[in-house]
Amino acid sequence: MLNVTLYTRQGCHLCEDVKSDLNALQAQFPHRLIEVDIDSDPALASKYGLEIPVIEVGPYVAKAPITRQKLQMYLGAAADRKDQLERLGDTEYQARVEKGKTVSTGDRISFWIARHYLFLINLFIFFYIGLPFLAPTLMKVGAEIPARAIYTIYKPLCHQFGFRSFFLFGEQLYYPLEEAHVEGAKTFEQATGIPNLSDPYSVTRFQARDFIGDEQLGYKIALCERDTAIYLAILFFGLLYGATGRRLKTLPFLLWLLIGIAPIGLDGFSQLFSQFNWTWFASIIPYRESTPYLRALTGALFGFTTAWFAYPNIEESMSETRQYYIKKSKIQQASQ
Repeated sequence: MLNVTLYTRQGCHLCEDVKSDLNALQAQFPHRLIEVDIDSDPALASKYGLEIPVIEVGPYVAKAPITRQKLQMYLGAAADRKDQLERLGDTEYQARVEKGKTVSTGDRISFWIARHYLFLINLFIFFYIGLPFLAPTLMKVGAEIPARAIYTIYKPLCHQFGFRSFFLFGEQLYYPLEEAHVEGAKTFEQATGIPNLSDPYSVTRFQARDFIGDEQLGYKIALCERDTAIYLAILFFGLLYGATGRRLKTLPFLLWLLIGIAPIGLDGFSQLFSQFNWTWFASIIPYRESTPYLRALTGALFGFTTAWFAYPNIEESMSETRQYYIKKSKIQQASQ
């Protein structure tokens, strides 16, 4: 027996006409009708909202307007294809048929993940960026042991240089190197007394990495300025994407390169290469130290655009999983 899927919604009069025609063709083409309400899933509503009724039978899809003659043609083609595959004993086809009869535990888990993936990602990002903010808060209230544990956990994930990190509960939000030329800000050298930090090969940089802060200067966030901006921007887009019903289209690849990748690449690599003390390279890119503003801006652009590029693509994949499960569960219910 053929499985015919009708994508419909409440109050669809054209859908009722199609159902009437299908019922009239039941004797000629025995089939099982599976009705899927497109309002049961945002992806279905977005995909079929202006096209219902939509009929799927085998590999064939018919969209409105759907006449009885069109239904006869599609049902006939699907029936002929089914008979031929069964005569040939196509093992792949038989496996698909058997798999489509029951909803497995794996299907239910996949469907749950496909429905809640955005919440799970946002929750993970919230904790990932929240813990670095918790570390200076714990230091402030005197809970030094758990605070230092957080700093240790994040040390392999970020350089944690104090002169490239934000500080909380102190005199300033940041303490840049003198070479950054940030007016009105006390430099990291002035604040800490740690010398020779402009030399990337200096052992004092390890001191700057291990420096957490104190009551006067405040305590640093366990991620650097750029990483902090990246993950805050990712979290912000994730919340925005959820608030808009996951309907935003993916950011074009070229815009992602221009807005997200290029600025962070130029700022980061120009700083990195300029500090290698290569004499021949100094004439091309002079020594520079980026500022907290540039690190935060380029990091935020990278995080926001990367999430904008990635999340709609993830949604497309997850919507296919949800549609497969909904259709499969309807088939199982109709078979019982």
